[in-house]
Amino acid sequence: MKIFRINLLFIVLFFISACSSVPSNTSNSCSIFNERYLWFKHANKSEKKWGTPVYLQLAFIKMESDFDWLAKPPRQKLFKVIPYKRPSSSFGYSQAVNGTWEQYKKETGNKLAVRARFKDSVDFIGWYTSKSSSILKISKTDAFKQYVAYHEGWGNYKHYKKNKKIINLAKRVEKQSNIYKNQLKECSGSLSKNKYIIF
Repeated sequence: MKIFRINLLFIVLFFISACSSVPSNTSNSCSIFNERYLWFKHANKSEKKWGTPVYLQLAFIKMESDFDWLAKPPRQKLFKVIPYKRPSSSFGYSQAVNGTWEQYKKETGNKLAVRARFKDSVDFIGWYTSKSSSILKISKTDAFKQYVAYHEGWGNYKHYKKNKKIINLAKRVEKQSNIYKNQLKECSGSLSKNKYIIF
């Protein structure tokens, strides 16, 4: 019985690590989805639900966490040496902060959502960009402005033109979004043919 439990534990840990590891090439959307086919299904579901393109979802995650499910902001340092607190509560694929994540769960009814789960992360991005579209009148395909709103928040969005840092970040997201978009044109057909794959 003890050996069975140990073996079961190893199997569970194996599947957790396999499903949560970072894809080998996070700059290529086709490569990402060939490794993680369920991610393709989840991202597509989010697009159908919220209207936010798959390539934009991926570009946000690439910038925010580079597909690291346990990503957190680096700790600040006292006197440039002593590890101190983190600058924000950002966590997971989407780097959503505690307050906004709780708002998302409350408004969508997705009470069991977890930031370290890709499925919930892309749904969160869809929800957030949909609200940005309603509040700020930003097109859901405008990666630049959507990322500014995502990074700065709805209230601070109007001040972004004075912030060179966020402008540069948003330009990078826009560029990556276009790269993902062009890549998906080449492989989305073959990925869709695998719709009956469940793992």
